[in-house]
Amino acid sequence: MELFGMPVINVYLTVLIIAGLATVLYLFFSDISEGIGEASPFLDPAVILAFISFTSAVGYILELMTDWNHLLILLLALATATLLDFLLYFFVLLPLKSAEVSLAYTDESLTGRVGKVIVPVPVDGFGEIVIESVNGIISKRAAGYENQPIDYGKEVLIIEVKEGTFIVKEYEPFRFK
Repeated sequence: MELFGMPVINVYLTVLIIAGLATVLYLFFSDISEGIGEASPFLDPAVILAFISFTSAVGYILELMTDWNHLLILLLALATATLLDFLLYFFVLLPLKSAEVSLAYTDESLTGRVGKVIVPVPVDGFGEIVIESVNGIISKRAAGYENQPIDYGKEVLIIEVKEGTFIVKEYEPFRFK
């Protein structure tokens, strides 16, 4: 059977190559079309390009490997592409869209972390601690819990944050005896 003056197998291959190139271009320029997929998940260019690629790939393979009717191959290719597209959307694209990676932190999110004293904390005064995180080393003002002094180099546990000051207590790691 011929379509557009070419054998159907060549049409599938041509569409597969064009869809593959369009997918690569979409990877580079996806920020331009960022809002398109917000109206409906089926209008998302990644979903559409994947559907076209899956359809043409399955159609090409079936045309190459079997002697089935061309209409049956097209229907099987469409059904397979629909299934693969749903799997791609719900198990890959949707989790990626909802994943949030941020380097931002709040002072309250550091509560419960362990830091190290770099400026001694005096009674009724302030010292300084550093906390290692994925953002790097964070330096913060600290005061002793119940106004206890803490020496330089001691590990401290952040108990709470009050008006930008970290209330800390000397850290005593749990050890089995």
